Amino acid sequence: MSKLWGGRFEGATDRLVEEFTASIGVDARLWEVDVRCSIAHARMLGGTGILPEAEARALVAGLEALGEELRSRFERGEAVFRPEAEDVHSEIERLLTERIGAVAGKLHTGRSRNDQVATDTRLYLRERSDALAQELHGLESWLVGAAEQHLQTVLPGLTHTQHAQPVSLAHHLLAYFWMFERDRERLADCRRRLDVLPLGSAALAGTSFPLDREQVARELGFGRVSENSLDAVSDRDFVVEFLGAASLIMMHLSRLAEELILWSTPEFGFIELSDAVTTGSSIMPQKKNPDVAELIRGRTGRVNGALVAALTMLKALPLAYNRDLQEDKAALFDGLDTAHSCVRLMTRMLRDARFRTERMARACESDYSNATDLADFLVEKGVPFRQCHEIAGRMVRDCLERGIGLEAMPLERMREFSPHFDETVHERIRPRVVMAARASQGGTAPAAVAEQLRRAHLLV
Repeated sequence: MSKLWGGRFEGATDRLVEEFTASIGVDARLWEVDVRCSIAHARMLGGTGILPEAEARALVAGLEALGEELRSRFERGEAVFRPEAEDVHSEIERLLTERIGAVAGKLHTGRSRNDQVATDTRLYLRERSDALAQELHGLESWLVGAAEQHLQTVLPGLTHTQHAQPVSLAHHLLAYFWMFERDRERLADCRRRLDVLPLGSAALAGTSFPLDREQVARELGFGRVSENSLDAVSDRDFVVEFLGAASLIMMHLSRLAEELILWSTPEFGFIELSDAVTTGSSIMPQKKNPDVAELIRGRTGRVNGALVAALTMLKALPLAYNRDLQEDKAALFDGLDTAHSCVRLMTRMLRDARFRTERMARACESDYSNATDLADFLVEKGVPFRQCHEIAGRMVRDCLERGIGLEAMPLERMREFSPHFDETVHERIRPRVVMAARASQGGTAPAAVAEQLRRAHLLV
């Protein structure tokens, strides 16, 4: 089969140019949505009378049979498309022509590869974005389930990576739940702008054929059709927007991965990852390396890079279609695949992890993370907070010099710093009591976290 655009040319295309411009190695994965889009287009051509009904039926039957054949061949691992092919769209037309003959050439009536590829990409991304949202839902469900088990588990809450105040493990896990819930919301918001049908815009100016674009939109499940043909064929905002959302997903995964890496060190010892998601060393027999977490952290850069690549591709690009836009799919597919696999592997890694709650609790002992509550104790006695802060700071310094925690300071010594301390102060500054005291909405007290969990359950 000659090139789709070969009539204008006499000379052959240079082999290096063919290799340089081919996209089959990247866009082959669009084959299934391309067949579906073509079926919808062919039905519309017949329904509007643009093509005779018999020819439209032949196109639809041929495409349906071709789709089944391609699916079987892919499942068997067979080579399907020629490596020298220009792109998946021309390959499917070639294979359809082999199957049903010259009538296959009528399939392209009223459309261009420009609106065809834009439609394929939107449809593919819509479905894969929904699958990514489902993976996030699974991760969120795990976080909620784990949080329910650890309302009373105390661990050091950090700021600046220094012990700050005791929090519950449930509260810590739910912080990631809300991050990932925002990610799901962003994907849902992206989907609204993704759900637009470009097909029918043709190359850039629309077409003289009386297409029924609404019929095609209904068959393919698009909510509306594009308003402007120039914009429709050149718009890749949806690619950038998705990659922006994916970059935020990866940033959140990277933050969680970093904590899992730190928590699995001997110095922390807060978590043990299972053998199924860790690896060893070729020289050091004792090693158990959190490679999955490290790769998730590392692959964040790939998705960020895909976002920058898409933005740079579109910068200063004049209307309408330009071949630069071919580069959108390499960035999009890599970002999509990376985000999807990383969410899935994060859930897998957490599923078999064992929290070492006794180490978490021990880390809160004598770490001075109860100093704020020592100051608050005095505030409740009517002492101005700034004065209380000063007193508590001097008490911390005194304990550091003596090598003890605040909870080990005798009451008589405390009263040397302020006469307002009484026999209830030691109970007040126990780590679990400190944690339980923060019952404000959104706080770490078990009662407040239980309310968080109630709201989280409504979302998962």
